[in-house]
Amino acid sequence: MRVMMLSWEYPPRIVGGISPHVSDLSKQLAAKGIEVHVVTKATPLAPDDEIEESGVSVHRVHLAEEPNDFLHEIQLLNQATDVRVRQLLEAWRDQGEPTIFHAHDWLSLDAARELKYEYKLPMIATVHATEAGRHGGIFNDTSKYIHEQEYWLTYEAWRIIVCSEFMRSEVCRLFNSPYDKVDVIYNGVDAKKFEFDWAEAERAKHRAMLARPDEKIVMYVGRFVREKGIHVLLNAASSVLSEEPNTKFLIVGGGHRDRFEKFVHWAGLQDKVLFTGFMANRSLHQLYRVADVAVFPSLYEPFGIVALEGMAAGVPVVASDAGGLKEVVLHDVTGTLSFANDSGSLAWAILSVLRDPTKAAKLTESARLRLVNDFNWSHLADQTINVYNRVWNEFLNSYWAETTLWPVSPGAKERAAALQVKERAEKGNQLTIERPAVPIVAKPEHFEIEAEESEAET
Repeated sequence: MRVMMLSWEYPPRIVGGISPHVSDLSKQLAAKGIEVHVVTKATPLAPDDEIEESGVSVHRVHLAEEPNDFLHEIQLLNQATDVRVRQLLEAWRDQGEPTIFHAHDWLSLDAARELKYEYKLPMIATVHATEAGRHGGIFNDTSKYIHEQEYWLTYEAWRIIVCSEFMRSEVCRLFNSPYDKVDVIYNGVDAKKFEFDWAEAERAKHRAMLARPDEKIVMYVGRFVREKGIHVLLNAASSVLSEEPNTKFLIVGGGHRDRFEKFVHWAGLQDKVLFTGFMANRSLHQLYRVADVAVFPSLYEPFGIVALEGMAAGVPVVASDAGGLKEVVLHDVTGTLSFANDSGSLAWAILSVLRDPTKAAKLTESARLRLVNDFNWSHLADQTINVYNRVWNEFLNSYWAETTLWPVSPGAKERAAALQVKERAEKGNQLTIERPAVPIVAKPEHFEIEAEESEAET
């Protein structure tokens, strides 16, 4: 089985959660004998083509021109992706190895759809989040375009993979996707990343750079966007400090934080709140290892992989009950939940863990055990392979197999010659991206929510 992973980001390029998800999943699939090829955007920090130690092949493509804006960038990326995938497909086509396209979010739709229809090969889509969910509705033309792209992604996919039952409900509600077309496969975490040797003296020295010895550290990790609920945490900080004054709040993440820093100064919390900026890999893992509580107060969260990272690092987790977080964090079993967008509830949850070391220890132990059972990447890769096998078998028994360019049915070679796919791959296919009209399938009341300024994100 060969899988073409189409993702706009992949390490070392990390913008959001798609990058580590695709990386970890691809490595586990490769370990289980799946031939994985990731096609993604080029970055100055990595070669255009490489085979990683895991066996995953990565192909990084360059944009043909400087983009005018973000949507133009994604269109150019899909054009470059289409060309590179065609080149790979033509190198393999005569062999007839089972081959599937796996598109991650709407950002990969245009290339995946074009290739799907021309080669008549099945496409699977993973929906990581939705535009309506991120912003509480659709309020401008950009969001409307993204929403429509998401609709077409779910429509064109042979099967849809989501990361939580919450996301399955959202995809079915927003896009009228059939319930039995959607598979729930959780995200995972590699706990070994957090199990590095670290002498206590070195750990104490590192911690001393962040907080006084008598201060407990409450840590947040995430982007600086409204949906992540940083403002809820900062509003809760004063309540926590009134009860536990020896507390330090560590805010970890990249993005525009000016408004949050202004609030911190206005509230007189500048000595109690530290913004670290973007952190990754060992530096981030060390921060988890010195924290007393990891807090994730999201307003919207399809899954919450940062909560898994907190669990893997052995730090007690406090999270809101938004979206998929309540499936990841079981209240007072593997963590403590608060009501979403409620600073008073969040302050209570943080204090309940800070003040009870016995409870904190039980939460971390239960979380560790659940990681092994429910969020193990090896098990999740097996579930993904089952989806691949199901789709390929259904494909072989469908009318698509009779018209595919793949040599699984008579006449495939002649059909490919008639379409001149080899010549197009050599010269570079000019993918024309259209914006198909589609009705907003969600009911109007789903979008009757007060609009609020929010940073554009993916």
